Amino acid sequence: QVQLVESGGGLVQPGGSLRLSCAASGTIFSTNIMAWYRQTPGKERDLVARITSDGSTNYADSVKGRFTISRDNAKNTMYLQMNNLKPDDTAVYYCNARIIPYAGTFWGQGTQVTVSS
Repeated sequence: QVQLVESGGGLVQPGGSLRLSCAASGTIFSTNIMAWYRQTPGKERDLVARITSDGSTNYADSVKGRFTISRDNAKNTMYLQMNNLKPDDTAVYYCNARIIPYAGTFWGQGTQVTVSS
């Protein structure tokens, strides 16, 4: 059917950068809204950033000015450039996408981001 696969997580020092990718594969007509969420143990999954098919974006207040979401519609791929990372950014990051012609949304398996010295 459809798979979302994240990549690019890892361990980085405070102030460092990482770039996450989320690639959608399968029988896809097009991707609509795509988003990044993150989750830490014992807490809910929170929205980090969202991007529409025409490129409109919105961000959580905690990442504004540091993270940039983008997408390549031809490749059905979304990115999250994360700069000036802080220990509080440590979490498992998940991508989420609304994919045409399917109902509901799809989730990736998650990628761990750890910010620590």
